[in-house]
Amino acid sequence: MIAHLRGTVAAVTLNAVVLDLGGVGYHVMCTPSTVAGVRLGQEVTLWTSLVVREDSMTVYGFADAEERDMFELVQTASGVGPKVAQAMLAVLPPDRLRSAIASSDHATLTKVPGIGRKGAERIVVELKDRVGKIVSASAPATAAPWRDQVHEALVGLGWSAKDADAAIDRVADGVGDDPDISTVLRDALRSMDRGR
Repeated sequence: MIAHLRGTVAAVTLNAVVLDLGGVGYHVMCTPSTVAGVRLGQEVTLWTSLVVREDSMTVYGFADAEERDMFELVQTASGVGPKVAQAMLAVLPPDRLRSAIASSDHATLTKVPGIGRKGAERIVVELKDRVGKIVSASAPATAAPWRDQVHEALVGLGWSAKDADAAIDRVADGVGDDPDISTVLRDALRSMDRGR
C-alpha cells in the first residue's frame, strides 16, 4: 500500500491532483476540500489509499491521515465503495461522520449522494462499534495520550470500541503518565481474555 505521496503539484482539477514525484506524475483522486488546499507548483504531502480493481488501480489522496483512515473504514461497510466513501468525506469531515455513525444520525448520513435511508441504517449497524469514542469539542482534553494509542491498537486488532474502552478502564489504575504502550496493550489484551 502507498501510505502517502510527497511531490510538486503539476495539475489540479475539480476532483484530482497530479503530483510530480521525480518525473513521474501520480493522478490522485481527492475530495474538494483537499483540492482546495493545494496550489500549482507547491510541494505537498497527501495521505493516500490505493484501491485495486480488476480493471484499474486508483490512488485516493487526503489532507491528513485521519481523513484517509475514515475513507478506508467506511468502505468496510457493505455497499460502500471508494466513490461513495469519497462522497461521504466530501460532505462530512471525519469527526462529523464519526459522530453521525456513533449517534445513529441517519438524517446526516443521507445528505451524502448515493446513501439512502436503508444504506445509512446499514452503515450505522456495521460501523457503530468501530468508529471509536466521540469527544465533544467542549469536553476538556484530560485523557492521557496513551489511552488513544491503546484504543486504536485494540480496535485495529478487531475488538469493538466498547470492548477496547472497557479493557483500558480495567488496566488504567496501575498505569502512570508515560507508560510503555506495548505493556499496557498486552495487559489490556489479557484483561479481555479474562473477561470472556
